Amino acid sequence: EVQLVESGGGAVQPGGSLRLSCVVSGFRLAEFAVGWFRRVPGKDLEGLSCLQGSTGYSVYADAVVGRFISTSDNALQTVYLQMNNLGPEDTAMYYCALAKLCDSAYSYDTWGRGTQVVVVS
Repeated sequence: EVQLVESGGGAVQPGGSLRLSCVVSGFRLAEFAVGWFRRVPGKDLEGLSCLQGSTGYSVYADAVVGRFISTSDNALQTVYLQMNNLGPEDTAMYYCALAKLCDSAYSYDTWGRGTQVVVVS
């Protein structure tokens, strides 16, 4: 069984921060990669980042570079997404998903259910 469960979403004021967590099970995080995505109703799914579990190295979409950072704790089988300086445009459902590598040649095969982030004043 492969499973990913997001948590940490909620309401935050503009300029605030949130840290999302993605707890994974059924596979060794150190041998896979976990991406973060978000979706707003009426818009396409947006890729945010991908963390390579073997190294903890992450790559980021231009839209979130400098504001979001993804880290991991392999012992806890958890990937985090620290989100800073949030704005209304960041309101979305946030998902984590599993891939073999952080490479476009590899698909994200398993997805979490998502956690909602709302940026409100």
